[in-house]
Amino acid sequence: MISFKQTGDFSKATRYFEKLKEVVHLGELDKYGRRGVEALQAATPVDTGLTANSWYYEITNKNGTATISFFNSNVQNGVPIAIILQYGHATRNGGWVQGRDYINPAIQPIFDEIAESAWKEVKSL
Repeated sequence: MISFKQTGDFSKATRYFEKLKEVVHLGELDKYGRRGVEALQAATPVDTGLTANSWYYEITNKNGTATISFFNSNVQNGVPIAIILQYGHATRNGGWVQGRDYINPAIQPIFDEIAESAWKEVKSL
């Protein structure tokens, strides 16, 4: 027969997990937000430059979860231009303009850096 006896509480584990929740500081996300906007601006196909210069980000912190989101404010006649550049669009005469995957390759290195930075913080606790 195997038996276990436990005494004490989980206060150390609880403190550890509370620290983990604060690993990615909002200031760090702000840095990554600025870098993400720069990367998206540089990668956006340029005609007038309006779409490239319309990138911005928002950081939300809700229920202990921090989120960084990237947006583009260039919308013409209800159509988000950054999205049709990414995925393509029909033309007036029935043709098709092929999209160009520029968003994912531009932003992926930023996401990788965020994950790497967070992992370093977790390992240092």
